[in-house]
Amino acid sequence: MIPWYKRLDTPTLLAWACLVGFGLAAIWSSTHGPAREFLLDSVKNNANKQAMWAGISAGVMLVIFLLPARFIMRLAPLAYVVCLGLLVAALAFGREINGAKSWLQIGGFSLQVAELAKGGTVLAATAFLSRRGVRSVEIGMNAGYLVAIAGLAVLILIPCGLVVMQNDTGTGLVFLAMGYFLLFWSGLVPLWVVGLGASVAVAGYLAIVNPFYLALFILLVTIGYSLWTRSKLATGLAFAATAGVGIAARFLLFSVLQPHQIGRIVAFTDPEAYADTAGYHVIQSKAAIGSGGFFGKGFTNGTQTQLAYIPEQSTDFVFTIIGEELGFIRGTLPILLIFAFLLIRLTSLGTSAGSAAPRLFAAGVTGIFLTHLLVNVGMTIGLMPVIGIPLPFVSYGGSALLANSTMLAIALALHARHDEFAVYRAE
Repeated sequence: MIPWYKRLDTPTLLAWACLVGFGLAAIWSSTHGPAREFLLDSVKNNANKQAMWAGISAGVMLVIFLLPARFIMRLAPLAYVVCLGLLVAALAFGREINGAKSWLQIGGFSLQVAELAKGGTVLAATAFLSRRGVRSVEIGMNAGYLVAIAGLAVLILIPCGLVVMQNDTGTGLVFLAMGYFLLFWSGLVPLWVVGLGASVAVAGYLAIVNPFYLALFILLVTIGYSLWTRSKLATGLAFAATAGVGIAARFLLFSVLQPHQIGRIVAFTDPEAYADTAGYHVIQSKAAIGSGGFFGKGFTNGTQTQLAYIPEQSTDFVFTIIGEELGFIRGTLPILLIFAFLLIRLTSLGTSAGSAAPRLFAAGVTGIFLTHLLVNVGMTIGLMPVIGIPLPFVSYGGSALLANSTMLAIALALHARHDEFAVYRAE
């Protein structure tokens, strides 16, 4: 039998190290280049703080690798309850930053508890679905199937609701994406329902962008489902769901979101019209990335970034530093390729493990990372509204780096020790 430590996936760990390295370099540039003179004293030491959190994250990953897989799964209920407690505490006693009341001050550290809650939630959902033997549950109106669907919904929606109540709608969307990936990889829904979920998400997006595009998309989805499924029920559901979500998003959007979030979405549709207010982020970010060209302006030599034209450039807009100073060939393309490798590798490791727990946890983590990647990069280049989601392993933030590294370590540990999961067998 191959020892577990020889099954640890070294290429994935190297991808983690590369992304963290890119992040440290970008944060260093934003705090030690010419931009330093524009920064508050509390921000000037961010690179050293991030390096400290990178070291802590590496230590936590090592500890996780040493834990038996079954022990990790037994911690799932406790981790979930603790995460819910932290979310409630943040809602009651948390510190508000950028409109979101999602930070807890513990000693000299500020923790963004929503980041930690993602890991606790995906671990609890994995444990729940694994114990129920989801592959053996027959899809249909039976007790086993309904309990599995309802249980997963409750596990996801409770922390999601608490996060949205903290005015952190962007992170709330990440929880929903996590649930979507878990539904798909657990086999609890047929493929046409999975496609319907994606169509609904696109409809919500187009409702914000342009009503004409929404109407055209609804027509194409309806025709597509009619040809694909040959089912009047599926076709009717596709039309009703996409049209309903699109119309609801258009009319209810402004009654759910906070004023600063509404401003970002309105500016997203026409940033030039709001160049001095909500559209400022996007315009400056696109200018910075575009000016970087193929090879960039050189480390710490960016103009938009070093002259402090980019707000939040070491956190949500860290991708702009990489794009402007390193360019497409040396910066943005390598980052995107590393992320693509990481996501494909995680999916491959999960499916090759042969057990439900490693597969489902890898699916949930992949959903989280992919959502962060698409939204963060999308908002820096003007394809998504600015909703304040960091780039995993790259953006400044100790809580996010620790949480993401922990989730990645658990995924690798469950794969490396998958032979310990006799009771978690998928088939």
